Formats: sequence, C-alpha cells, structure tokens
Amino acid sequence: MPCPHAHDPGLSRLSRIWSSRREPMSQERGGQERSESHEEDDRKVRRREKNRVAAQRSRKKQTQKADKLHEEYESLEQENTSLKREIGKLTDEMKHLSEVLKDHEKICPLLHCTMNFVTIPRPDALASCLPR
Repeated sequence: MPCPHAHDPGLSRLSRIWSSRREPMSQERGGQERSESHEEDDRKVRRREKNRVAAQRSRKKQTQKADKLHEEYESLEQENTSLKREIGKLTDEMKHLSEVLKDHEKICPLLHCTMNFVTIPRPDALASCLPR
C-alpha cells in the first residue's frame, strides 16, 4: 500500500531530513554528530521554555500594572467626585454668608458711624452688632 502522504512534498522533505540524521557518515563521526545535534536540540528546547516562562512573567507583570492603574483611576475618580461635592457645599455656604453679611451691613451701626477712622471701636457699639 502506498504512503498516503507521498504526494506531500513537505513531508517527503522532512522525512529526508530525519533519515539523513539517522544515517551515520562513519561510525565515529555519526555518533558524535547525533550527540551534538541532540544537545543542540535540548538547548533549543530549554531556551524556548525559558523564553516562554519569561513571556508569561512579563504578561502577568503588565496585567498587574494595568490593574493597579485601574484601581488608582477609580480611587481618583471617587476623590474627584467627593471634592466637587465639597466645592458645591462650600459655594452654597459662601453665598449664604454673603447674603447674611449684606443684610447685616444694612443695619450695622459701625458701618454707618461718622467716625470710621477710629481704630478702637466703642464697646457699646460692638454690643449692638452682636447677635442677641
């Protein structure tokens, strides 16, 4: 029965390569070449495995870095929202206190005093400005 892969030129090329590796040129050199070839293959396998592990480690480190950045982003977003809320509250408080001050200025005797240039205020004038 003919080989089902006989028509595949790639397989026949591979089979020639493998069969040439198995054929010793001479008893002494062939054994040495096979040994060197086997050692070289082992080194390639070890190098590929080492590279694969290094690539996995690199991808894991990159993923951890991205996760950390994402967590930091979320934390900063929360802090930003909180600070905006605080700005809103402080703005409202400032508006309220400005209104209170404006209303107080209308009735404050110190502001209407003809002797504004006096540096020491009179105690009775201060007492009238204080809340009761």
